[in-house]
Amino acid sequence: MKTLTIKLTAPLQSYGNEASFARRTTNDYPTKSVVIGMIAAALGYRRTDDRIRGLNDLSFAVRIDQVGRHLTDFQTVEWKAGTRKITYRDYIQDAVFVVAIGSENVDLMDEIKFALKHPRFQLFLGRRANVPAGVLEIKEFTDQTPVAELKELKWQAAAWYQRRQHVKTLEIVADANLLADKSSALVKDQVVSFDQRNRQHGFRAVARDTVQLSQLKTQSSDLDTQHDPFSALGEE
Repeated sequence: MKTLTIKLTAPLQSYGNEASFARRTTNDYPTKSVVIGMIAAALGYRRTDDRIRGLNDLSFAVRIDQVGRHLTDFQTVEWKAGTRKITYRDYIQDAVFVVAIGSENVDLMDEIKFALKHPRFQLFLGRRANVPAGVLEIKEFTDQTPVAELKELKWQAAAWYQRRQHVKTLEIVADANLLADKSSALVKDQVVSFDQRNRQHGFRAVARDTVQLSQLKTQSSDLDTQHDPFSALGEE
């Protein structure tokens, strides 16, 4: 299996779950359907393209490297002439996630990697305004499953976060078949259609695991102060 890891970070991210018009909430981590949508956009697929459903076959896992804070925004919308409503939108601030996707189809993985570096359509993290913080950081690995790689890849959180957060483990959420020894649950995150007139999602099974930071490749070489926004404030 060939695996790609993709670092997802931005000032704001939002990974929608079931919600009403009045309130759009967010998951605490990127959903598989959102990542499939981003890959489809990079490949130049239109929302009604049948090839999108084939991307459900990609193996998927995500590691939560930097837990973000929640932000709620409200907007006033003219529901119909003379009638206005307030709607609420939830976001995650300053979070860092590492997504891992894998497939035995090496050509497809090469195509996806190239497309994510040279996208046909704009990439965004959940909503159009939530663009990635720069060019996506992508790494590739051979003969490694997504979960196996996330249990080795160094911690990707910002240097200031690593110094100030007393974190000992990172959470991984993955396709249930990649964590067969863990209990699973169903989530409504299987892409059926991205058509804006007929958007549909089905259920897929997921499982959760954790990885000890002590098991990861060293991150100490990255813990310098030049990228630390709080370094000038001094330490106690």
